[in-house]
Amino acid sequence: MANDPTASVFPEPLGAPPHYESTRFQSDPPPSRAPTRFRVHLLLFGLTVLSMQVTAMYLYQSPGAPPGYTLASWAAYQAIPLISILLVHELGHYIAARLHGVPASLPYFLPLPIVALFGTLGAVITMDDRIRSRKALLDIGAAGPIAGMLVAVPVLCWGLSLSPVEPRSLANYSQEGQSIVYWLLKRLVLGPIPADYDVQLHPMAFAGWGGLFLTMINLLPWGQLDGGHIAFALLGERQHRIATWVRRGLLLAFAYNVVTLVLPVLLGKSQQPLELAIAGSAFWLVWYGITALMSRFSGALHPPFEPAPLSMGRKLVAGACLLLFVLLFLPSPLVLY
Repeated sequence: MANDPTASVFPEPLGAPPHYESTRFQSDPPPSRAPTRFRVHLLLFGLTVLSMQVTAMYLYQSPGAPPGYTLASWAAYQAIPLISILLVHELGHYIAARLHGVPASLPYFLPLPIVALFGTLGAVITMDDRIRSRKALLDIGAAGPIAGMLVAVPVLCWGLSLSPVEPRSLANYSQEGQSIVYWLLKRLVLGPIPADYDVQLHPMAFAGWGGLFLTMINLLPWGQLDGGHIAFALLGERQHRIATWVRRGLLLAFAYNVVTLVLPVLLGKSQQPLELAIAGSAFWLVWYGITALMSRFSGALHPPFEPAPLSMGRKLVAGACLLLFVLLFLPSPLVLY
């Protein structure tokens, strides 16, 4: 994500992405910029790589690495591709900002070992100026998700080609969310999967799935997320009303998970432990709370932009990004059994 210095994160389940804002029109003279803190960027990047590696090792310590691999090498199949997806995503924002003459920092990566699913809260790019150009707002918002997807899809396909299809476990396993894009890619790479069978994800495949998951969160058409910027550039003030319903929709997604996960346990129709059912159903409720915090600290509304029309090409890009959110949407991101 790209953001201003007061904002918050490129999301994981426990984080909330920040935004990019500024206070000048592009016709105004650019403000002076502080020297880039290369050592800070490099240190945070190195710590995030280490955090993601440690977290992957923690996830795979049971049942451990397969024969011929150490735990560290097996975990690296997840950590290295995923940090690459995040890096390319952030560089997409950075390059688009620089092309539009918007001062932007290099990415600040945010390590969070063990607690965050992938060992990171993502990364942020700070900007000194509020983006007043409609074209710049769209280009900067869309560049990150598009660039990240260009890496995430090949990583996922490669990882799926390394993933065996085996009988579905009856207990002590996690089920990753099934978006339309993810289902289509599994069908393309692995063909039809028999009933009661499932893909046992190679760490690289899990990294690719994580890239799709993080892109989906960023494309949520609300507030200062990438999807919010894209939708506002396309729809203008109408997006503020739409965003209100988008946020309310998070509660509907939470209710869906309560009905499908928690209610069967309470009725004795599921052997899933109640605490795991509650944990699996809470994701969108957590994000409802995160959007409340984002609204308070970074704002839910966008400032007006210069009234320049978008070209048909940019409108198509914006529409494609919002459609991509629908195709990536996960009603139940991760369920534990």
